[in-house]
Amino acid sequence: MTTVLEVNNLSKSFGSVKALQQVSFSVQQGCVFGILGPNGSGKTTMLGIILDILRADTGSISLFGQPANHLIRKKIGTLLETPNFYHYLNAVQNLEIAAGIKGVSNPDIDGVLEKVNLHKRKLSKFQTFSLGMKQRLAIASCLLGDPEVMIFDEPTNGLDPVGISEIRLLIKRLAAEGKTIIMASHMLDEVEKVCSHVAILKQGVLLASGHVDEILVNDDIVEVKAKDIAALENILHQAPNNTGVHHGENGSLHVLFASGKADLEAVNKFCFTQGITLTHLTLKKKSLESKFIEITNDK
Repeated sequence: MTTVLEVNNLSKSFGSVKALQQVSFSVQQGCVFGILGPNGSGKTTMLGIILDILRADTGSISLFGQPANHLIRKKIGTLLETPNFYHYLNAVQNLEIAAGIKGVSNPDIDGVLEKVNLHKRKLSKFQTFSLGMKQRLAIASCLLGDPEVMIFDEPTNGLDPVGISEIRLLIKRLAAEGKTIIMASHMLDEVEKVCSHVAILKQGVLLASGHVDEILVNDDIVEVKAKDIAALENILHQAPNNTGVHHGENGSLHVLFASGKADLEAVNKFCFTQGITLTHLTLKKKSLESKFIEITNDK
């Protein structure tokens, strides 16, 4: 598989603030790669260096197997901030201006509007668009010139649930067409639903990088209760195959098992043989949020 982006030992400081600290990862062609981290983790700095808006202190970037330069970066469509269009112009007019700025000759404006599901509103003024529609028009602008790679910074930021769903579906469609998409996000739900690969940053340090299913593995949680919660907690630590026991909500205990390994009948039988009768027993899934907090807090 072709490597689209290679980040090698990238570091960047702003005064005493270390925005990135020797970060390295690679992005393969055709994947949806999420750069995930809390606000202030270095995501936007990373994208700025990739796009030559910022200069790294040390390290290097290669694109399509070559040292990054202006010509190679023309293969990339970018959305780094709030869409900036003329409010009194319609979608077609705004995209014509965008194409002129980018130097795209004979732009397929109807085609990109079809891709983002705005063709029926192509003659509507930008000021009449919802936030989700404005964001989709910005992605249409990114698609002018048919770039191989798309880079988005927080593409669903500030959108309502409908707008978020629209952008998710659009990203999935673009990926299905063979586009490589790199997106920064602080939203775990976003990464789970649209990304195939992820790099997790915290305070400029790369904590993990790889396939989403490998990095953000979801454990099974068995939630249990009994009259004597202290005695229950004591025996659960000896329960076969568990990977941990934690306090849950409303006086419950959570017993962790590797994904797909929880056996409610076995847990119930084990507790009963230890002299504990359970008053509550149910299977839950560990949230990505819990897993992400564990990763970023432990390192």
